[in-house]
This record gives sequence, C-alpha cells and structure tokens, in this order.
Amino acid sequence: MPIRIQNDLPAKEILEKENIFVMDEDRAFHQDIRPIDIGIINLMPVKENTELQLLRSLSNTPLQVNVTFLTVSTHVSKNTPPSHLNRFYTTIEKMGRKNLDGLIITGAPIETLEFEEVDYWDELCHIMDWTKHHVTSTLHICWGAQAGLYHHFNLKKHRLDSKLFGVFPHRVMNRKEPLVRGFDDIFYAPHSRHTCVSKEDIYNTKELTVMADSDEAGVFLCMSDKGRQIFVMGHPEYDRYTLDIEYKRDLNKGLAIELPKNYYPNDNPEERPLLSWRSHANNLYTNWLNYYVYQATPYDINTNTI
Repeated sequence: MPIRIQNDLPAKEILEKENIFVMDEDRAFHQDIRPIDIGIINLMPVKENTELQLLRSLSNTPLQVNVTFLTVSTHVSKNTPPSHLNRFYTTIEKMGRKNLDGLIITGAPIETLEFEEVDYWDELCHIMDWTKHHVTSTLHICWGAQAGLYHHFNLKKHRLDSKLFGVFPHRVMNRKEPLVRGFDDIFYAPHSRHTCVSKEDIYNTKELTVMADSDEAGVFLCMSDKGRQIFVMGHPEYDRYTLDIEYKRDLNKGLAIELPKNYYPNDNPEERPLLSWRSHANNLYTNWLNYYVYQATPYDINTNTI
C-alpha cells in the first residue's frame, strides 16, 4: 500500500530504504483516485519513533493512505523539536476538514496519572467525542485504549503489582469479526504498561465485543459500535528493539525493571530479541484499514456526519 506523506518528512527516506511503498505529495497529486485519510494523534514523547512504527504498520495493503500527524495544543512536547512539530503536525481545529476516514490515538507514558490529571485530558475528551460523528473508525492504542474505555464507557484503569512487560500469547475469541481475519488461534503481541482495565469489566460491558485476550495480559483487543471504536491494549506496532531500548534505558536509570518476558533468546539481553508478533500486527492494521475504514467510509468524506 502506498502511504502518502509530505515530501520532506524525515521518516520517508528510512521507509524507502526498507522497501516500503511511500508516495510523496507530487506523485499522489496526479493519481485519479481518492486516498483514505487517516489521522494519527501522536501522544508519545519521541514522536519520530512512533511515526516510523505506525507508518510501517499501515503499509501493507493496496490502499493509498493519506496520513496526517496530529498533536494536542494544550501540551508542550519536551522530547520532540518544535521545528518538527511545526512542520509535520497540525491539530484537529487547524486541519481544515470536517471528517476523517480513520483516526489512531496512540499510547502515552503517563498511565500512572489519573486521567483528569493529564494536562491535555479535556482536549482529548473533546477529540474523542468529535470522532463519534466525524471519523469512520478510531483505533485506540495502549494508554489511548484505556483513555477511550474510560471516557466512552467509564471503565477505570487499575495499577498492576508489577509492570506488564514483554511479549505475551493471546487467544482469538471472536473469529466472526473481520478484524481478526487471518489470525492464528494463538498469537503474540508486546505489552509495556503499569496499568490495566479489568477483563471482567470489559466483558460485562454489553457495548463491547472482545476479540482477543490473554490469561496473563488480559483483554488485548475489543471494539464497540461495529468497529467505529477499536481498542488495542498492547503495542503491536513496536519494532524488534523497542522493548530492548525500554529495558536498557530503565536499567541504566537504576529503576526496578524485570527482563521482558518471551523476548530475549534464553533470557539473555545480549542476544538479538525475537520478533514474534510482526505478521499478526500487520494483519491487524490491514484488516482495520480494509474492513472498518475503506469498506465502511463514504466516498464523499466531507458530508456533515459519518
């Protein structure tokens, strides 16, 4: 699938070297087809890393995807240069369009804070309300999923006794849903978090359909409103070395951190980490784009409501 991005986005050169089909604005302008418009609200501190991970994840179908990176106006990023944000990011208010085909709300390393303590919480709530009428399908990731479940269904998060850290097996629970089409019965996905939403609470919420869960990691994948809202509790977009970087960063800071589970061969952090989740991660994003965005979105995306 070609991803349409700005000509001079730094991620473009890296993606092209990885043989990922990236279409710049000039080439896309001359194609007589309508791209799928996907917004990414990137709440992660080092935004360039998340840009690469999500662009890779969106690059595996024949669809042309027009990606717009979004940020919140009520928070000042400390880890991404203002020049990068000013050049490549915008806000919902400044976007200049009423609707999007799809929206991704990323995780954020603020899970130990109460939602109401987050400085951009009110703005994010406004955006999540806006998506109900102006986005065909919204994909919430990790903290973004917890935030969405709290805002839309009042499901509270709970502090874990120890960090859920590593790569965990999950079972497909509802194979009738296209979102898990092509998944094996058991598949792996990375997690890196200190909090969770109770499995019992999710199963007891009649508006939610659970599609995958884990004995150790809890519910991984659920959705509401026939896929208008999708919640992913882990980080399927993570690269091979993301958990390795997190582990060694915390270790060097002297923080209490255990080895990520099911990740290093022989639990040896000097060995190359095992990549055991990429195929299912690609499948997840491909199914989302195809079945819940492309197949469901109106051709005229700028009708009043979706």
